[in-house]
Amino acid sequence: MLVVNVASAQDPQFSQFYSAPMYLNPGFAGNTVQARGVMNYRNQWPSMPRKFVSFAASYDYNLDQLNSGIALAFQQDRAGSAGLRYSNVAVHYSYTLRLSRTFAIKPGMYFSYTFRDINQSELVFGDQLIYDNPTSASQGRFTLEPVRYPDIGTGAIAYQKRWWGGVAFHHINQPNQSLISLESRLPMRLTVHGGYNLILSRNIKRKEISSATVVGHYKSQRKWDQFDFGVYYRYKVITAGAYYRNLVIKRNGYAQPNHDAFILLLGIEYKNLGFGYSYDITTSKLITNSGGAHELSLVWELASDRKKRKRRRSRYLIPCAKF
Repeated sequence: MLVVNVASAQDPQFSQFYSAPMYLNPGFAGNTVQARGVMNYRNQWPSMPRKFVSFAASYDYNLDQLNSGIALAFQQDRAGSAGLRYSNVAVHYSYTLRLSRTFAIKPGMYFSYTFRDINQSELVFGDQLIYDNPTSASQGRFTLEPVRYPDIGTGAIAYQKRWWGGVAFHHINQPNQSLISLESRLPMRLTVHGGYNLILSRNIKRKEISSATVVGHYKSQRKWDQFDFGVYYRYKVITAGAYYRNLVIKRNGYAQPNHDAFILLLGIEYKNLGFGYSYDITTSKLITNSGGAHELSLVWELASDRKKRKRRRSRYLIPCAKF
């Protein structure tokens, strides 16, 4: 407390990043036969006294006749002993450029509005500790006003039938998020992601039975970066996956590498519903104290009978993993 005058942090994250498509890249808006609803919940480091909890929800719709997709997304993140809260509502739009029978690009963008505040009743002031007072004389003079700001971003995804690759730029306008009368710009976040889907077996009707999908996800925000890579195996309605987070690309000015976690995933699909659970096994120095991280995802896809029949002829849905 006496020697540290600068603190730094990054955006919240999801281990099941393809189950949070609007948070990953606005180009994923409308990447469904007709409509899709998604909910995500993450409880990070639950053994800590004050854990980090993130929630996201989105609904997107495929405007097939206009080669477009639209989405409405909500996100909230709570962190720390004073309940630092970040709430965001966003509108997304994407457009499909069909460059050939097998290749397409989907650029997209989003506009969002953010509300950021802190629960001051959870703060403890010095005179409460010294004089054992339930209230503080300083508390009335120390006020943190909630901050509100617009936030914009863009991205694009290129893909064929079996592979895809995308890039997104978040917080392009780098808004001021300070809760006090200082300037604290939210740095732009870069994400690069992609994968390849390999069909392993089919039935006599050529319907997919099993497949393996290799995925990668790189993030960079100021001098911090992170790389996740892994593989998913899908057999009929069951998906199992494993990947590793935080292979060193930048040293970030420190001597030791910043390995973070090994992630295990299990997903199941029933009709138009998909449910995923993942657990982060901490591999950093927090291994004995963090309790890992639990994450849940629920994906609901809606399509009329006419849309379902048309799905077989569709070549313009990104073939990415669902978890």
